[in-house]
Amino acid sequence: MDLDVFITAHGAEWDRLETLLHRKRRLTGAEADELVALYQRTTTHLSLLLSSAPDPALTGRLTSLVARARSTVTGARKASWRDTARFFTTAFPAAVYRLRHWWIPTAILSLAVAALIGWWIAAHPEVQAAIGAPAELRAMTRPGGEYETYYSSHPAASFAAQVWTNNAQAVALCLVLGAFVGLPVLWILLQNMLNLGVGIGLMSSAGRLDTFLGLILPHGLLELTAVFVAAGIGLRLGWTLIDPGPRTRRTALAEEGRAALGVAIGLAVVLFVSGALEAFVTPSGLPTWARIGIGIAAELAFLLYVHVLGGRAVRAGATGDVETTDRDATLPTAA
Repeated sequence: MDLDVFITAHGAEWDRLETLLHRKRRLTGAEADELVALYQRTTTHLSLLLSSAPDPALTGRLTSLVARARSTVTGARKASWRDTARFFTTAFPAAVYRLRHWWIPTAILSLAVAALIGWWIAAHPEVQAAIGAPAELRAMTRPGGEYETYYSSHPAASFAAQVWTNNAQAVALCLVLGAFVGLPVLWILLQNMLNLGVGIGLMSSAGRLDTFLGLILPHGLLELTAVFVAAGIGLRLGWTLIDPGPRTRRTALAEEGRAALGVAIGLAVVLFVSGALEAFVTPSGLPTWARIGIGIAAELAFLLYVHVLGGRAVRAGATGDVETTDRDATLPTAA
């Protein structure tokens, strides 16, 4: 491409677009149509320039022109309650539902690992001895011991806030670190399943597994589901680096990353519910069957929410990404 000829041929159009963008008064109908046409042409010019003869100064000018023109054409957009409603009825459940083939196997395999660790600890006294001294283990597993008093050791409201903060951090790390080929996500999952497995093993060896499950299930079903969803989507984000599919790697990461960010926001609400259950239901004086029933009801409500609203949204074409109008403009590809 002869850059001088290119500038001579199209420079007047860029100058005209610059003039329209600096116009203080309201544009007439004809001027608005002209601005849209010039915006589209300048976008094509920028694409040609990037693919054939990249020039830093000219590229910078056209990039600025295209960005300002797009802002003028699409208009400034303010968030509204409609956006919040769309997020919770479409975007969030769609992202979770669409990626169920990642987080459901993650949940199954993780729980199998926790169960295996629990069996190994319960069946091998030498492993228990490596975890702690006999007196320490008895203090943890006896009636009224540390496993039971943990949930009532602090005022309920502050305990709920602490639990929510810790769980939200774990979920955020799973989603953010997924971009590192998913390897840190596996480590976070292992740590969580190790903690769960140790509790299962120690309480089972003390003959109090039923008590342990009665303490874990009311809040743990929803809490662990949130962790598994975050881990599965984090692993999917990491896999996008390896296999972006028909999309460019940059586009795939942008789309999956935006969906993952939305999931993080949605899971913060889910974890708020599980934190409230852990603070107010788990240590309550309700019968064990009632506490577990509340936990199962919360879990089923979430799964039904994802299956019904998420399935409907995915069938309608939703992916969990932001709306098309809120995405960056895609430059035309020059032949």
